[in-house]
Parts: sequence; structure tokens; C-alpha cells
Amino acid sequence: MKKYIVILSAALALVSCNKWLTEDGPMVNRVSDYFVASDNAVQVVTAAYVPLMWEYQNGYFPEWYFGDIASDDALKGGQNKNDGPDLYDIDNFKVVSNNGIVLQFYRAQYQGIARANLALAEVEKMAVSEDLTQELKDRCLGEAHFLRAYYYFRLVRMFGGVPKVEATVYDGADWIQPRSTVEQIYELIFSDLEAAEKALPKKGVLSADDLGRATKGAAQAMLLKTNLYFAQWNVNNGKDGSDYYKKAEDWGKQFLTDQASQYSLCPKYADNFTLEGENGPESIFEIQYMEDGMSDYGEGNGFSRGTFDVILTRFRGPAFGEAGWGFNRPTQNLYDEFEAGDPRLAATILVPTDEQITNEAEQVYLGSRYHSLKRSLMDATTGQYLHLNHDSRGAINNQQIRLSDVYLMIAEVAVERNDAATAKSMLEKVRARARQGAAVLPAFPGYNGYSDTIDDLRKAVRHERRVELAMEGHRFFDLCRWGVVKEVMDAYKASESAEVKAEMADFTKGKHELFPIPQEEVKLGSLEQNPNYS
Repeated sequence: MKKYIVILSAALALVSCNKWLTEDGPMVNRVSDYFVASDNAVQVVTAAYVPLMWEYQNGYFPEWYFGDIASDDALKGGQNKNDGPDLYDIDNFKVVSNNGIVLQFYRAQYQGIARANLALAEVEKMAVSEDLTQELKDRCLGEAHFLRAYYYFRLVRMFGGVPKVEATVYDGADWIQPRSTVEQIYELIFSDLEAAEKALPKKGVLSADDLGRATKGAAQAMLLKTNLYFAQWNVNNGKDGSDYYKKAEDWGKQFLTDQASQYSLCPKYADNFTLEGENGPESIFEIQYMEDGMSDYGEGNGFSRGTFDVILTRFRGPAFGEAGWGFNRPTQNLYDEFEAGDPRLAATILVPTDEQITNEAEQVYLGSRYHSLKRSLMDATTGQYLHLNHDSRGAINNQQIRLSDVYLMIAEVAVERNDAATAKSMLEKVRARARQGAAVLPAFPGYNGYSDTIDDLRKAVRHERRVELAMEGHRFFDLCRWGVVKEVMDAYKASESAEVKAEMADFTKGKHELFPIPQEEVKLGSLEQNPNYS
């Protein structure tokens, strides 16, 4: 699928018939008329991937707006603090229920769910044929199950319980659904991922054109991840999470057994964030983008196959070639988290010099000169940004799950299962790749003042997740599931400059772990709002 995303466009005119009519009139199309060939099955499933790509409707809404900027890893950035008021609110815990970014992200996930539901309903009814083999049919259904689970996971960790829609909706009245509980949403996620895991092939059997599609490895990694999240949700809510920690442990072991020949860590950490490294040996699932001369300006979702992330995160000035917009600015707190000599720092954070800063008012944000590197497409040899064929669209994929992420989740589960040996082994795999043979990043517990205890091992794994996955959209969700977000954000605020503190509201426990259900959706579906939001 890499660079060959097809957006399904089927005009389905659905009409109701009065009782005296015995047959359809002219120009009436039925859904079943479309699903007649194997290509149609593949196309409807491919269309279900597309909302993952969406980043712009009436404004920008990439997922890292929440995962990075809401956390202690990043400041909003941009031209100044007034550039992007809805994002300013996310950065500073001032979000209200009419936030446009939150609304567009919420709706994009349900667009994906609707497309996955259509694929599941219609592909299941298609007859096996010479073209639509049982293997292809199973794969299509497996991908649709995976995608529906993926969209619901994105929703549940941001909003808590949300409306659960499992069937194709043809009537507006059927779309109005009550909020399901967190437990009910996770039940659906687990069911979908288990169905996907049984049906999907391993990455190694996919053709070059199909790289980027969901695989058995991706399903197993997500079963590890979602069981880990749900275990911690239970603990945070005073419930027993042990069964789900055990399931996460089992899926981690299954992944390591089944996928040993499918994935490996890139020899060089920075290779993960290059065009050449897309869908590489470390990649388990990534959102596919391609060079595209079109733009979403004035059009909205679905009019381009490139990503805004490149231009959004580039430096606002000519020092590195083509200028960008300077969003998602790493904090001093994140910079200081890296150990001395860690090569990952230079691959993550750009530090412009005084000479390179030509317009301090726009290029320094609330005292921070740092810029994010991972999705900016900078040439490591020249130190210059790669040319974009469209002035706001880039081609770099968005890696959602990397092998190092899986290793660290397995380590995390092992800590909670009191399996120190496995946790240390997984942790060392990640650190050994990062150090690349240099005399830096010693093995646990020989750094950061750690002692050889399970509590310090937990701290070491959490530290490693922060630096290994920095600026990849994980941090806020990690803090929330660990149940430490209030104390971490309070400590972060206390450590920040007076300039930053002046913009920040306090983190309210019992409120800010979730985002508000968008007010338009509350009104449309008579939904109950999340606690402490109006």
C-alpha cells in the first residue's frame, strides 16, 4: 500500500420504497451492486485506512497535538502564543468542549470506524471466487477488524467511554448512540484485534505495494498495548488489573516468538526518521504518506496524500533551507532528560545557534529555541531540510508502532509482573542500539542513581520510553495510564520559566486525564459530558 493509497469514492443513493412498488426505479444503486469483485473488497478496506492520514479540516489536528503538546515534552510553538488558539488551550490545560481540534480529531476517528464497519459488513457477504480467494477475503476482514480497533483505541484513551457503533449506518437516527463504558469499548477492541491476529499475514509475505497494511505482528503488538493500557486503567480506578497484565505478558511473548524473523532494530536510531527508513525492519505499523502537490486548504479531509507534519515542525527561518511553522517545540525539561552522550538527543532536538536565529520574536517561543527533528526531513549530511514539492505537504510516514516501543512495553509489563530479568533484557536491547558501541548509556542500574530494585527498574523503563520515543506522540498518554500525570505536570510547571508558567493553568486531577466530548457531538447525540467539563 506504500505510496499507493486509494480513496474509495462510491456514490450510494439509498431510497425507501412505498409498499405498492415492487422493483427499484431507474438510477437507484444498492450497496451490494458495488461489491462484486476482489478489487472492490480491497478498495473498501483501503478506504478505511485513509482517515488515519487526515490532519486538516477547519484546522490542523494531528495526534501529536495531544500526545506531545499536552505533556511535559513540548510547547505549542508557532509564530507566537496567539498562533493557534485551540492548540494553545491544549498546551495549557484550558481546553473547553467547543475546541475545534478536539472536534475534528473525534470525527475523523468515527469516519474511519464507519468505513471499517462497511468493509466488515459487505466483504463478509462476498462469495469466494478465483479472484477473491479465501485468503484474500480473510486478509481484508482482518485489516478491517484491526482498523476499527485502532480507531476505537485512539478514542477511548482520549475521551474514555464513547458511542459504540458496530454496524453500517444508513439512517441518521441510527447514528445517535449513547456512550458505552470504557470496559465495553475495550471488549470490542480486544475482540477485533483477536479476529485480526488470526486472519492477518506476517509482514514478510506482503508485496512491496502492500507494505503499510496491518499485519499479524501489528495485531499482536496492539493486543500487548491495549491489554497493558486496560490493566493500568483498572489499577487507576481501584480495580484489579492483574488478568490484563497477564494477557499483555502473553501477547508480548507471542510477538517475540512469532515475529522474531520479521522485525529488527535499525542499526542507527536516526534511520527510523528518514524517507529511506519507511516501512523498514523496525516498523510494525505506520501511517502512509506520499509526495503530493495538492493541499487541503479550503477543501478539508481527503484532498491530499501528503502530511502537514513536516512544515508544522520545521524552524521558522532560512537557516536550514525551506522555512517551516515552528510548532511542537521540545521543552528544556525533555532536553534535560537525555543522559550525557545519548546519540538520540541529536536525532530528536534541533538547537539553533544565536547566528541562525534571525527573528527572535518568531523563532524563540516562550524562551525556548528548541525544535523537533523527527518528522522535519532534515538531511543529516548537509544539515538542511529536504525540498518539498508542495510548500506545505511532505511525504514522511508517521510511525505508530516501532519495535523498540514493543520491547519497552514488554519491559513495562515484566516490571508489573515482577519479572526483572525480562525487563532488564528488553531495556538493554533498546539502550544497546542507542549507544551504538560508544562508552555511553550503561546497562541498568548503572546510571541516573538507580539501585537494582523493581521500583528503580520501573523508573528506568519509564525514562527510556521518554527519550526513545520523544516527540512521537506517546508521552501524555503514557503519563495518564501510569497514573502519575498530575504529579509529573505539577513538577514540570514548577520547573518551567516564569514566562511559560504565566500561560499554564493547573492540571486538575479527575478532569484533565481526558479531553471533553466535543460539544457539537454532545448536542447531536444527547451524550453525557466528561467530568468537570461544561
